[in-house]
Amino acid sequence: MTTTPPKRSRIPLNRCNLAGAIEEIGDRWSLLILRSAFYGLRRFGDFQAELAIPRTVLSGRLKGLVEKGIMESQHYKEPGQRPRPEYFLTQKGADLAIPMIALNQWADNWLGGDKPAPLTFLHKQSGAPLIAALTDEARHRIPISNAKRQIRI
Repeated sequence: MTTTPPKRSRIPLNRCNLAGAIEEIGDRWSLLILRSAFYGLRRFGDFQAELAIPRTVLSGRLKGLVEKGIMESQHYKEPGQRPRPEYFLTQKGADLAIPMIALNQWADNWLGGDKPAPLTFLHKQSGAPLIAALTDEARHRIPISNAKRQIRI
């Protein structure tokens, strides 16, 4: 009996930027922390209360996001309290907005059912809804079915 070797992706994991991005961002908790940061949360206690995440897990994930340059911490001090860190998205973190919006739109389409989307992104001037989409260099919208892969390894 002849067995065929297992199939593999044409791009090895160690050369794949998508795999690198997934590794850089981390796990479910890190994505949820980033989601909350996009919605304006900054303080440890606010992240913990919203996500119901164990303190040690939150501390570790925030530390990792800071070390990777996705977030930065700055100290604030309330009267009579010790200084505490607030966490802000860096430019590297803020640049995750488009993939996060695309993931949000995917969830609206596939997980939302008949419920209206709880969040819509709008153009500041016109108020028109924004859509994360593939475009060519001339900014023409291209359906994924018309995209082809070009692999360079």
